[in-house]
Amino acid sequence: MNLERYNRIQEVLKARQPDLTLLLEQVHKPNNVSAVIRTADAAGVHKVHAVWPDEKMRTLSHTSAGARNWVEVETHDTVADAVRELKSQGMQVLATNLSDNAVDFREIDYTKPTAIILGGEKNGITQDALGEADQDIIIPMVGMVQSLNVSVASALILFEAQRQRQLAGMYDRDTSVLPEETIHRILFERGHPVLAKVAKKKNMPYPPLDDEGQIVADESWWKEMQKN
Repeated sequence: MNLERYNRIQEVLKARQPDLTLLLEQVHKPNNVSAVIRTADAAGVHKVHAVWPDEKMRTLSHTSAGARNWVEVETHDTVADAVRELKSQGMQVLATNLSDNAVDFREIDYTKPTAIILGGEKNGITQDALGEADQDIIIPMVGMVQSLNVSVASALILFEAQRQRQLAGMYDRDTSVLPEETIHRILFERGHPVLAKVAKKKNMPYPPLDDEGQIVADESWWKEMQKN
């Protein structure tokens, strides 16, 4: 990996927001999933959570390869399982839903640890998910249509969250708040993708990287990598 790419990845990781995330519930259109993940990457989201409508969607083979390489996707069997995990991390859980107690999405304090539930294209958020959420939010609209595409809704909400966090200096860090092992894994896999693929296949650990992103490994590691 060249030094410019190594430094670029480092800068991206410094801005990652592990306490800001989305929970996709039964979103089934590949183009929407791809667009949501791309937006999440642009807003500095490290991981997206999902409850898929079927096994096929779990593969994520349809998503944007570029964005998918940078945003992790964690799959859950049920929305209750997903929300339980998110709340265990101290996150407020918001649901995009038009209800009597819903508030304008811009009134939320997104500098707090936050997860936003986005419902599927056909039926929206399920009652199970609504029952798990702490607060309903809405995107005010004055036209005849009272709902937006899920990818558009995610972009509006995430960039309001980004705006608030930018003002609070949450993107301007000297170091990443991600765990060291996560940083190393991402640097190795994105900087040396071919070697990372071989190492994974052989169940070999990723060796250290130097200050320029080059691999620091002993001769035995290289010999093992070269074996058929």
